[in-house]
Amino acid sequence: MTNRSLAAASLATALLVASPPDLRAKPPTLTGFFPAGAERGRTLTVRAAGTFDHWPVQCWVEKDAGLTVKVADKKNELAFEVAADARPGVRWVRLYDEEGATSLRPFHVGALPELTESEPNDDPRRPQAIEQPRVVLNGRLEKSGDVDGFAVKLDKGRTLAADLEADRLGSPMDAVLQVVSAEGFVLAQNNDAIGPDPRIIFEAPATGTYIVRLFAFPSTPDSSIRFAGGPAYVYRLTLTIDGFIEHAFPLAASRENPTPVAAVGPNIAEADSALVVPSDDRLELVSLSSPALAGAAAVRRVAGAVEVEVEPNDPAKPQPLADRGAVSGRIDPPGDRDAYRIALKKGEKRRFRLESRAFGLPLDAVLQILGPDGKTLAELDDVRGSQTPDPELVFTPRDDGDYVVAVHDLNRRGGPNYAYLLSVVAPDPDFAMTLAADVFNLTPGKEAKVVVAIDRKNDHGEPIEVTAEGLPAGVTATTALSTKSGASAKSVTIELKGGGEARSGPFRIVGRSPDHRSGERAALAKITGFRAETDRPWLTILPPSETKK
Repeated sequence: MTNRSLAAASLATALLVASPPDLRAKPPTLTGFFPAGAERGRTLTVRAAGTFDHWPVQCWVEKDAGLTVKVADKKNELAFEVAADARPGVRWVRLYDEEGATSLRPFHVGALPELTESEPNDDPRRPQAIEQPRVVLNGRLEKSGDVDGFAVKLDKGRTLAADLEADRLGSPMDAVLQVVSAEGFVLAQNNDAIGPDPRIIFEAPATGTYIVRLFAFPSTPDSSIRFAGGPAYVYRLTLTIDGFIEHAFPLAASRENPTPVAAVGPNIAEADSALVVPSDDRLELVSLSSPALAGAAAVRRVAGAVEVEVEPNDPAKPQPLADRGAVSGRIDPPGDRDAYRIALKKGEKRRFRLESRAFGLPLDAVLQILGPDGKTLAELDDVRGSQTPDPELVFTPRDDGDYVVAVHDLNRRGGPNYAYLLSVVAPDPDFAMTLAADVFNLTPGKEAKVVVAIDRKNDHGEPIEVTAEGLPAGVTATTALSTKSGASAKSVTIELKGGGEARSGPFRIVGRSPDHRSGERAALAKITGFRAETDRPWLTILPPSETKK
């Protein structure tokens, strides 16, 4: 080597020593858990799928009543301990370390015994035998072309509920569920019941063995023409001949004084049918479950009068409906048309919101407003671009009088499950706040900026004071003021400062308005990959940059 080459090499070495690279690890990522749920009263080893540069990580559980998570020494393994009296339902779990936090991912607490799928079960001649069809199967479509099958014995006339959770777990699968005879004939099939997740309620036509099988296509279509599979194709399959909740009725409960609602579904005994609506839940749409039943149901908490349909209530004899109230009804039998009479005043705008698909129910509703003379003044089927295409009409009457709101199914279908909730909402001034992310980082000595988007509804013109609450000790936040006009009307920025020895943790962004009707609102962040939202974003207090010496 020449002297010039030696000098260049020495200079390069000196530069590496003088300018060491930043060795900060990447924040952890979490794509899901397997198994994705556990029975009450059990401790289960669960594998976390994702990337973790630091192990062990730490764990935080949203709504953690009855669930404790301990991190094992073996990388990617966690011990989920479910209390015997834990409420069945979803728990949102976040993993974190000194470099950051993952997005929230669901873990299900179940009411039934749970098993793990046993491979091979993709041969239709050798499905996995289920001795007692009162079970939740935690499985995975391991590879492309995989088809999982489970054999159950049913007596004639017995009803089996088969419910598949996959999209609800964050799995990238659009599943198909079938019930097949021992001879291989498809007796029942469903593709989409709860979003893209399928469900079948099957009554056995004869005593014998039936095969419940499932396969999937990718939820994001691609060029393949085969059944899809892979490590992320995780599912939970409920098979039960006991009580199963399909939905609740009524579909609404009073926010101030909630009363129990009835669980609706196959094999539910009257003694087990009452579902308690929590009075302290912050959400408008709450999920209800029962320790005695599989499944869950959503109910909306409303501020006005809560009513139930009383037949006959066709357009010739419409049922009275209170202004700013809500009524639960059913389009049953097929071809049924329900009608409600409401007194409205000239120029007073009202929003008529009908929900059925939002509750996972099959009604493809058509909503109509009829004038005092019976003529149709407004009509709507689907709301374009909505995730749940239920109709919603905004109507301003030209005169005082009694108007009729009518509901029917677009294709004249109907039945006990074709339930709906019709709400009359006055477009009062209100506001909502959203965050672009649910995870934020703060470097001690620097500022972390949190942008809060503000949606002012129905000419909300009052100032809104926005601040952060529940921050880790040692962290402070500025307060921002949103005014009716200018840039702050649509968004404001909160600055977080401090840190040091503070511990990472959840916090809330809260907006308050002197308008007594809108009051306090918490900013919501969409949970990545899910339709759910959280009002508990996460703040990580980062350590100083680490460099190699």
